[in-house]
Amino acid sequence: MAPHPHRKLLATAVVCTAAVVAGPATTAAAWAAGAGPPAAAVTMAPSPDPFADLTADEIADRAVTATQSATSLRMAGRIVTDGQPLDIDFAVDDRDQCTGVMKIKGGTAELRKADRITYMKGDEAFWRTSMTSQGMSEAQIDTTIELVKGRWLKIAPGQPGSSDLGSVCDLDELLSDLGKDKDKAERSGLTRGPDAEVDGTSVATLVKKDGGETATVSVAQEGKPYILKMVKTGGDEPGSITLSDYDKPVKVVVPPADETVDLSKLQRGTPA
Repeated sequence: MAPHPHRKLLATAVVCTAAVVAGPATTAAAWAAGAGPPAAAVTMAPSPDPFADLTADEIADRAVTATQSATSLRMAGRIVTDGQPLDIDFAVDDRDQCTGVMKIKGGTAELRKADRITYMKGDEAFWRTSMTSQGMSEAQIDTTIELVKGRWLKIAPGQPGSSDLGSVCDLDELLSDLGKDKDKAERSGLTRGPDAEVDGTSVATLVKKDGGETATVSVAQEGKPYILKMVKTGGDEPGSITLSDYDKPVKVVVPPADETVDLSKLQRGTPA
């Protein structure tokens, strides 16, 4: 079975919640229309800092609360799990629907979930990496790859792996982890970093250093204070995840029946 992206995501960044950055003040000048030199210039006042009266820890709490209220989001980036880089790009909503891609060791797999059914389609490199990590023999791996080649593995509730893989698409579980007491304790002792932007949105940045690790979280300064980016450097599980498309509909295309293979038809031990 493939590594668990969202738990590693949280371990890499959110649990070590680090930073929220306030966006830079913007200045603009408006000139009077007409011929000849302008008579006067009008300078726009800097945008107010919505977090001006908050400590870094209070900003983090506000960001977690806002992010937990999301009905959907997209998470994309690279994390390290078990010493291997894992690239993810998933759109998830609060109806347990998701669609996305994960890449590890040169292999790629697509994942979709709708109506409580999880579908996974991987290339040969992905399946070999996944099944080798489960201790399967070469003969088992070759046989299984022939069965799933070019097809979607269909995993129903209750089947092996359905809980772990399906939870990648569980927005409620992902967001509830942000508010756990353990994580809240780790959100203390933050410092506010310099102002910045994430994909054109002004953010406030919070930073936390723990030994050789530095965690940084960027929080939107415009609209709801959603977490827009999480970065961890140093340590065993560095990574960078960008969160976007908050509250946007997630559209999942269910694979046609003739392009799927049911997990129950595969040999015992096949990764889900």
